[in-house]
Amino acid sequence: MVKPFQVSLDEADVADLRERLRRTRWPEAETVGDWSQGVPLAYVQELCRDWGEEYDFGFAARLNAFPQFRAEVDGVGLHFVHLRSPEPDALPLVLSHGWPGSVLEFLDVFGPLADPAKHGGDPADAFHVVAPSLPGFGWSDKPALKIARVAELFDRLMQELGYDRYGAQGGDWGAAITNALARSGRIAGVHVNFAPVRMTRDDPTPGERRALADLEEFRRSGAGYSAQQGTRPQTLGYGLTDSPAGQAAWIVEKFWAWTDNKGHPEDAVDRQKILDDISAYWFTATAASSARMYWENNDRDLSTVDVPAGVSVFPKEIMRPSRRQAEQRYTDLRWFEELPVGGHFAALEQPGLFVEQVRGFFRLVR
Repeated sequence: MVKPFQVSLDEADVADLRERLRRTRWPEAETVGDWSQGVPLAYVQELCRDWGEEYDFGFAARLNAFPQFRAEVDGVGLHFVHLRSPEPDALPLVLSHGWPGSVLEFLDVFGPLADPAKHGGDPADAFHVVAPSLPGFGWSDKPALKIARVAELFDRLMQELGYDRYGAQGGDWGAAITNALARSGRIAGVHVNFAPVRMTRDDPTPGERRALADLEEFRRSGAGYSAQQGTRPQTLGYGLTDSPAGQAAWIVEKFWAWTDNKGHPEDAVDRQKILDDISAYWFTATAASSARMYWENNDRDLSTVDVPAGVSVFPKEIMRPSRRQAEQRYTDLRWFEELPVGGHFAALEQPGLFVEQVRGFFRLVR
């Protein structure tokens, strides 16, 4: 059964957060002049001071501006935004986020995707938008699930909403879910802004060499979070669920490492949106349950995707396949573009480009 839902924020929980932030026991500062040891102490202190004293805690209202629901799907409670388009021929589209993202990262693209005419676009590009919180994230239940199972739940949700044919879009874990949805038999096409593929090393082009070198550097110096979440998520969860400063630092590091910035995360994503995202994790206490996604899915699926597909490659993404590499996995690749700006959080960093890419691909398969 599908029931209307709104995010509520208890003032007692806000007061508790502020008290915890005031009582934070800080470590000494890093011994380097950059981010190579992690988020600098001064920045975490500044961010947490603003979180406790200046931030408006308006993430709930910003999300509640869109119609939300909860549904019990095969025994799992799913939270989702469901924004129906005013256009009768709109294509249903399921948007899947990843870690450390949430449905909040889509706030700036919901309107343009659902009602392009209102936002200077072509009504023929309209979507009925469905954006679930992944199990273990946000306001969904917290079971331990494989990606294939999450895709099955999302497919059943779309059917319950009356959508027998729909498109799927995702990045990060959302891309893995989107790829898995391709097997449902109801998919018009899939679009991803994160495309894990086998990065071939035979006779690489200069661009492929750069992408491979960046990926190898990520594996050397940037993948510690994944190793921890993939092996001991419960241990990690105690500290992050108890310490808002710890939760903030754990997430904001990725807004520095994975965005197209000039050295500071707020070059790419403004502070309010960063704090919105951190708040979503803090107030739902989903540090451990979201990390568990890595533990459940250590065996990454790189099987072929055989439905019509589109891949958009943003320049600061972790993995940046070339077209020929993408074609090895996406056997019916109809859209491939390399963008001039943007990173891992495409809808947050470059909402206009993100919308253009999604519209452009799905024009080919409606």
